[in-house]
Amino acid sequence: MRSRAQRLGRNVGGYAGARVEIEAIVKDCVAAAHAHGWSVEEVSTGGKLGLLTMTRLSPTSKPDPSAADASRAAHQDAPRPITRVYISTGIHGDEPAGPLAVRQLLQENSWPPDVSLWLCPCLNPTGFDLNRRENDEGTDLNRQYLFPTAEETKAHIGWLQRQPAFDLCLCLHEDWESQGFYLYELNPDGQPSFAESIIERVGEVCPIDHSDMIEGRSARNGIVRPSVDPRSRPQWPEAFFLLTYKTRLSYTLEAPSDFPLRVRVTALVAAVQTGVRLIRA
Repeated sequence: MRSRAQRLGRNVGGYAGARVEIEAIVKDCVAAAHAHGWSVEEVSTGGKLGLLTMTRLSPTSKPDPSAADASRAAHQDAPRPITRVYISTGIHGDEPAGPLAVRQLLQENSWPPDVSLWLCPCLNPTGFDLNRRENDEGTDLNRQYLFPTAEETKAHIGWLQRQPAFDLCLCLHEDWESQGFYLYELNPDGQPSFAESIIERVGEVCPIDHSDMIEGRSARNGIVRPSVDPRSRPQWPEAFFLLTYKTRLSYTLEAPSDFPLRVRVTALVAAVQTGVRLIRA
């Protein structure tokens, strides 16, 4: 069954949908993270609102067996390897569905036990206060990851550099112009793709954008596979930094922000849950 949600027709020349109180949402995220055993760190951004990061190491993580235990361990089933997943959102202040989706995911706490998670619930809090894409200095933070000047981006990069490599990265976004949900896949090594499965699952709760061209790039059934050559983008988005330094599999998830907020949140939650399930297969 496909979603029958309809566009609202409010977005003309920019996002004109529901606004959110980002401080309250982030506070809820922190409360849920603490309640479920995550660690929360506030990274300094040079006098601005601190960058909040959250980490949940798999509860099944165990140190390597000692020599005394090695013989016994050899006769037991090998433990399932821990999967590392990174999730971020809120880099554009006119895209509220991402932080709301992350809040729901944290509150539901239905993560697989053998997955470790790193999460950034809001990368641009000042943008949300202004209900605009850019931060309070007029900078699009998602074009800062090659030559960063914004304090938020420099703090985020510094934090990322201290983290391990990730098996999967999911960046949650919205597009105020889109006709439905779509995604970007960065998969330079040709790993098994999750794109079709994510689109199929999201299509049950949100319309898919079936345009042949999306944001000036060829698309098919809601899937955009852009060039993975970093030289093709003089202003790196977060996903290019992640692909270059932290992962070999990245999905940017784009909810259609001219649809009801509830539909967009549900779409992003479904996309994340599908990606996390598939990376463990």
